[in-house]
Amino acid sequence: MSVEQVMAGIAEQGVVGIVRTTSAAEATRAASALIDAGLSAVEVSLTTPGALDVIAELGQAGSVVGAGTVRTLAAARDAHAAGAGFLVSPNLDLEVVRFAVEHGLAVVPGCLTPTEMTAAIAAGAHAVKIFPAHLWSPAALRGMLEAMPDLRCVPTGGVSPASAPEWIAAGALAVGVGGALTRSEDPRAAVADLLAAVQDARG
Repeated sequence: MSVEQVMAGIAEQGVVGIVRTTSAAEATRAASALIDAGLSAVEVSLTTPGALDVIAELGQAGSVVGAGTVRTLAAARDAHAAGAGFLVSPNLDLEVVRFAVEHGLAVVPGCLTPTEMTAAIAAGAHAVKIFPAHLWSPAALRGMLEAMPDLRCVPTGGVSPASAPEWIAAGALAVGVGGALTRSEDPRAAVADLLAAVQDARG
């Protein structure tokens, strides 16, 4: 899938599902549940044991799965080799961004300040992950976007299904949500409710 298709899927749904578990088997189950529930953008954190194997397995099954917590160039290379469809980072590493751009991968690096966000976009990032989002607020995002309206932001970290619509209404491209979805007794219902709330927030 092309960068444009990946980003279009994220923009359309407004949600990136995050999988971070203590085992590869658990990650496979959680990611599969989110994909089966209809999420088109699911990332598996590289802090998960066997994450690269999970990404490879799901990719072979036809799913587009991203790698999360990509902090170094070496990790970006490994994720690409495993078949990751996109890369997400908690930090801004310009080598990771440039590698993704050179290899046709969508990349969303973590940033905390407008200066970092500007540097990320200048390097070729397709959106920026506001991380950790609990240090920001939807009101702060709205204010920043008044000055930088072309910035595509994905608040992540402390975003819940209850707060997600506020971020979307403030102008976020999408939100990253993890445990609230993966730990749900009914992931399908949790995903459906979240997607509906996001669409409602867009009016």
